Amino acid sequence: MDLRGFLAEKKALVEKELRAVFSAYPTSSRVVTEAMEYSLFSDGKRIRPGLAIAACEAMDGDAAAVLPFAAAIEMIHTYSLIHDDLPCMDDDAVRRGRPTCHKVFGEAVALLAGDALVTEAFRVMAAPAKAVAPGVAQRVIYEVARAAGAEGMVAGQAMDVVYEGKAGTKKIVNFIHRNKTSALIRASVLTGAIVGNARGSALRHFGTFGDSIGLAFQIRDDLLDVEGKEAEVGKKLKKDADKQTYVKHYGVAASKARIDALTDRAVASVAFLGLKGEMLVQIANFIGNRSF
Repeated sequence: MDLRGFLAEKKALVEKELRAVFSAYPTSSRVVTEAMEYSLFSDGKRIRPGLAIAACEAMDGDAAAVLPFAAAIEMIHTYSLIHDDLPCMDDDAVRRGRPTCHKVFGEAVALLAGDALVTEAFRVMAAPAKAVAPGVAQRVIYEVARAAGAEGMVAGQAMDVVYEGKAGTKKIVNFIHRNKTSALIRASVLTGAIVGNARGSALRHFGTFGDSIGLAFQIRDDLLDVEGKEAEVGKKLKKDADKQTYVKHYGVAASKARIDALTDRAVASVAFLGLKGEMLVQIANFIGNRSF
C-alpha cells in the first residue's frame, strides 16, 4: 500500500473511533461538544494517530489495540491547536481552511472545548475496555502525558510566548520546536511501539525516529510560513516574523538541509525493521517534503 492509501485507511479508522467517543456525550454540555467536534472533525491530516498505528503494525501489533490511544492523541493535538489559535496566543483566524474555533464559538467556549478535549483524551486512554494489559496502558498514558504537559507541549508553548518579538537564540528555537511540536509526535510513535510490544533498543530506535521526524515537521512548518501557499496550507502565512523559527536563526538553505539530515536519521533509526518499517520510511519522507 502506498502512503496516500495508508493514511486514508487509517484516518477512516480514527474518525470512526472518534465518532464513537462523541456519540456517548450528553446533550447537557452540547455547546462545548459542538465546539470540540467543530475543531476535531475539520479534515485534519491525522498524522499523529497514523504514526501510532504504523509503529504498532511495524512490530506486528494489532491496529485495533492502539486505536483508542491514537484517537486520544488526536484529541490532545486538537486541543493544542484550539488554544494556540486563541488571541492570547497566536491570535489566528483561520485553521484548516476555515474560521478557528474561537471565531465561531467565542473565546470562552473555545477555551473550554480545548480543556474538555485534553481531559477526555485521558479518559479514553484509561478506559478499561481495551485490548491491552493495564501495564501497557499505564506506560502509554505516562509517555503521552509527559509529551503534552509541563515537560513537553506546554513548555514549548510557554517559551514560544515568552520569546515572541525577542532576538532569541538557536538554543531557544530548538527547545521550542522539540517541545511544542516534536514531543507529541515522538509520543505518538512510542505509543504504537509500546502497544506493539517494542522493548529495549527497539523502543529507543522508535524514540529517535519520532524525535527526528517531529523536529523535521516543525522546521517544514517554518519554511511553509515563508514559501508556502495559503490555499494549500490552510492558514494565514507569513505571520512568524516575530517568532523563534529555524528560518530566522538558520536561514532557508540550512533549514532545508537540516530537514534532509533529520529525515536520513529517522530512516536509519528504523532500518532494523526491514520491510516492516517501509510505511514509517514513507511517512518520514512525506513530512520533510509536504506542501501543507
